[in-house]
Amino acid sequence: MSHEFERAREWFLSGRRLDMGELAEDLSISRATLHRRVGSRDRLLGEILWSLSAASIARLWPSCAGRGAAGIADFVSGYVRFANDSPPFRDFLRREPERALRLLTTRASVCQQRTTTELEMLLSTEVSAGRLVPPLPVPDLAYLLVRIGESFVYTDVITGDAPDAEKAHAAVTALLT
Repeated sequence: MSHEFERAREWFLSGRRLDMGELAEDLSISRATLHRRVGSRDRLLGEILWSLSAASIARLWPSCAGRGAAGIADFVSGYVRFANDSPPFRDFLRREPERALRLLTTRASVCQQRTTTELEMLLSTEVSAGRLVPPLPVPDLAYLLVRIGESFVYTDVITGDAPDAEKAHAAVTALLT
């Protein structure tokens, strides 16, 4: 990872708003150089959010209680819990809700694409091992499970209700069993 990315990630984790002009100044480079190295603010934020998500995903599956449908439900609800319990993520969501939703929940988002791909690989492993009979084709199921997770991460922004990992667990369990 680049020095610029690492500094931006540090700012994000400390709850600081990521301003590209301030970041360039802090790094003693021009704003144009910063853009050339890391892309737009949205791209940089997307990559930071993905770096946090990827670390969570890597820890989650090995710690899930079971495999098959139960393991997948644990995985999705664990991912929701991670997002809901992350102060930097919640701060960003409160500070810039429209941008956060765009960066995290659209097909164009690196986070949603990569999370869906990770979940698709996990589902394929469970199907191949005979531990899961998918109710939909695996790519569609992975996408749907990501959307279920998103529904219970962004609930407060969308409906005003509190985010709830247990509801995500129940929804995934209902779908897969």
